[in-house]
Amino acid sequence: MSSVAGASRALRAQFFVLGVMFATWGVHVPTVKGHYGVGEQALAIAMLAGGVGALVALAQAGRVVGRWGPRAVSAVMGVACCACIACLLAGSAYVALVAVMGLFGITGSLVDVAINTEATEIERLAARPLMSGFHGMFSLGGMAGASLGSAAPALGLSSQAHLLVATGLGAVVVLIGSRAMLPVPEKEAEEKHPLSLPRGPLLLLGVLASMGLIAEGAMYDWSVLFMKQERASATSTAALAYASFSGAMAMGRFGGDWLRARMTPARLMRASGMMAAAGMTLALAVPSAWVALLGFALVGLGLSNVVPVLFSAASQVPGTSSAHGIAAVSGVGYLGMMAGPPLIGLTAEHSSLTAGLVVVVVFAVFMALSARRAMRAV
Repeated sequence: MSSVAGASRALRAQFFVLGVMFATWGVHVPTVKGHYGVGEQALAIAMLAGGVGALVALAQAGRVVGRWGPRAVSAVMGVACCACIACLLAGSAYVALVAVMGLFGITGSLVDVAINTEATEIERLAARPLMSGFHGMFSLGGMAGASLGSAAPALGLSSQAHLLVATGLGAVVVLIGSRAMLPVPEKEAEEKHPLSLPRGPLLLLGVLASMGLIAEGAMYDWSVLFMKQERASATSTAALAYASFSGAMAMGRFGGDWLRARMTPARLMRASGMMAAAGMTLALAVPSAWVALLGFALVGLGLSNVVPVLFSAASQVPGTSSAHGIAAVSGVGYLGMMAGPPLIGLTAEHSSLTAGLVVVVVFAVFMALSARRAMRAV
């Protein structure tokens, strides 16, 4: 059990670093927009390149992780993911940004599949729920990454210097942490994450996961820009949008197992969706930067247990193995997370970012209304 405990700590570090990388990208969305001199539509297309990269990677993720194992994939792709973020401002041509985002989608999705495969194995060996805690470390990493981004100007760090510091430290943690991860048998790893299209009950669960992760991705990619453009916030204040969302999500996930022991999955999903919808409505409707931060925190708290609840439900679908169910739902959900923010950007280009973020409210309400039917299906 000591090796399992060590692997669990190492895996938490990997989830934390991935959260830091997503936060570092999110904090610098306005910086990237200004650096390349592009509008919301061009920025959305660059984000879409990340979604395409993720799709390409997910098509081979099961084979790659099955061939090399989660430990090796998370180490190599984790460092490569950090390198992609470090290069965000390295070029001056728009095509360079598109290429970097495509590679970020590829490396980030492979890391995601690898560490979730390892998490499933550790949970099996430990014989107790651990997934919410692992995902909580991702959110905690998001809060830490956003907080560093907010503090960077006061520390005298330029945008490029901040990128190098955050990604350099992240790469070191990835390399050290991967050494303690458990080797997962090839057959086990390959079966856990096939690229599969959900059907029947898994289809609804996959749609809900996609909606939840689209809303989550919207916070990662657009909340900081919303604060700067729609609320005229200073850079340091705008970066707190990501921090407030991720911090609240981390708290919700660390308390998720306690809640799941006391509430039915349908009730928890319904409450989660309504809280996220209320928080986003508050942020969009009240023209105050500090009220927006409160709203983003409520969105994070509301969305925090959506993925753990849906993954748990997917593992219990009759006639489907636990691994296959989780893989199917997580694959569709991850694609939603990557594809949703570009769609919001296209709406923002032709209307406003406030109008684009209304999709978060709509999807959160849909999750709340569909909760009972989705949970009844399993």
